[in-house]
Amino acid sequence: MAGVVHRTRGGRRSTGRGPDRQHPHESAPLGGRRKRGALFQAIGISRGGRNSKLHAITDGEGRPLRFLLTGGQVADCRAADILLNDLPPRTIVLADKAYDTNAIRALIESQGAVPNIPSKENRRWKSCFSKTLYKGRNAVERMFCRLKDYRRIATRYDKLATNFLSAIYLAAAVTWWL
Repeated sequence: MAGVVHRTRGGRRSTGRGPDRQHPHESAPLGGRRKRGALFQAIGISRGGRNSKLHAITDGEGRPLRFLLTGGQVADCRAADILLNDLPPRTIVLADKAYDTNAIRALIESQGAVPNIPSKENRRWKSCFSKTLYKGRNAVERMFCRLKDYRRIATRYDKLATNFLSAIYLAAAVTWWL
């Protein structure tokens, strides 16, 4: 049985569309949806391009206690809700200006801890802040620099967030806890 070939006038397609679309119901992607796999990759688009953010809690000596990985476009203050659960009472929480919100301060104080966070420049009400205590925050920056000594973490070879976070946990365990 042979197939029947239909020809239109002038060799044009009968759909009335341009040659870039082969089928009458095919169209460009709408772009309103999240890209496939974006939920599992924790890669977001920020001013610097496609990246991810690593949030951490450390003790006073710079040893990591908790990690959280978010996309690059996620605000830092959104990660604090997850990280700052179950703080020990009477601790001093040192954080940078990105974590300066009323909600984060209330969360820290509700657990019996004390926030020492510098106020943002555009904030009307400036909270009390100790520069002497804030000098201890460099332990967190040293922890991040130590993690980035591992090339796999510094360049993020892993596509999936779970694999990348497990590499971070492994590097932290080897560096500080073994």
